[in-house]
Amino acid sequence: MAYQYLLTTVEDGILRITINREQKLNALNRDTLKELNQAIEAGLKDGKIMGVVITGAGEKAFVAGADISEFANFDQEQGGDLARSGQAEVFNLIHQAEKPIIAAINGFALGGGLEIAMACHIRIASHTARMGLPEVSLGLIPGYGGTQRLTQLVGRGNAMELILTGNMINAEKALQMGLVNHVVPADEVISKSEEIINDIAKRSPRAVAAAIRAINAALVAGEQGFNIEIDEFAKCFGTADFKEGVSAFLERRQPEFSREK
Repeated sequence: MAYQYLLTTVEDGILRITINREQKLNALNRDTLKELNQAIEAGLKDGKIMGVVITGAGEKAFVAGADISEFANFDQEQGGDLARSGQAEVFNLIHQAEKPIIAAINGFALGGGLEIAMACHIRIASHTARMGLPEVSLGLIPGYGGTQRLTQLVGRGNAMELILTGNMINAEKALQMGLVNHVVPADEVISKSEEIINDIAKRSPRAVAAAIRAINAALVAGEQGFNIEIDEFAKCFGTADFKEGVSAFLERRQPEFSREK
């Protein structure tokens, strides 16, 4: 499918989605969010896709925030609709995806851009990346899950400082805080992301999906994460992947998992 604001490629079972508004530093507008929803949903439904890498066009920015011109004149009701639809259609879709989605952060990841990265399962940053949630400078707060996911990733104190000051941090600081998983040279940010997806792809896709569901349960208030873990663990025993994985272990060979449902 052709998109106006995205470039998509599939190679060796990995879908790469590049947000392609380089002159706008890949800022998110409503059409870009709509296209992200379509591209991600298509990748998740495609049994040949092992995982997804999201990045930004050019060398300057992953995504430098939302397109402010689109909501400059919004009222309270319109602001609420903007946040709710974005959360449901893109940010929660990424967060709850049962295939690995990795953010390859190749430059500025600010506001909604950092919120996209935080919704991903894993974050790889180039050494030139800069990250922040500067919404308070606009008289706003993060509206796409930033207050929640940043707190979960880096703790309350660090989240308070980053959000209340609106300041940016560099990649090394983000690594130190636990905001990103790896920092690599700029020309390795995609290859490192794909390396991790290829590593995950060697494992049982059903077990990977179950693990994602169980891990996410730990982040939901009131969710009985231990019980969900037990349920997901038990379900694994009823899969062909379990039989193949155990047989391969006992026979001292590499398992051959099927990606077909």
